[in-house]
Amino acid sequence: MNGTVELEIMPQPTKAANTQARNDVSKTKPGPKPKKAEETVRYFLAKEGSSADKPELGEEITGASEALIRAFRSKDSLFFTVTAYRAEADTKGGTPTIVKRPARK
Repeated sequence: MNGTVELEIMPQPTKAANTQARNDVSKTKPGPKPKKAEETVRYFLAKEGSSADKPELGEEITGASEALIRAFRSKDSLFFTVTAYRAEADTKGGTPTIVKRPARK
């Protein structure tokens, strides 16, 4: 051992290089998928005698907060959400694929 250490000094990247690297990464990162059509969530109180195992829809409620309050006040404390979809054929690329698309109320 002679007590010497070899170091290789690497130049620090510039701000422009950092910005370019971040831009390259953001282009390859998968982001949230854009919504093609608006999904409509509907809220229903549970029918009397209904359970989570055997759901039966009762009165439709206009929104999530109202459904939560009304369910809390009810005997069963249950409410259900329903989102409706349509099964449609998509023929992009010449190969038919079955896709789900939000149904309108």
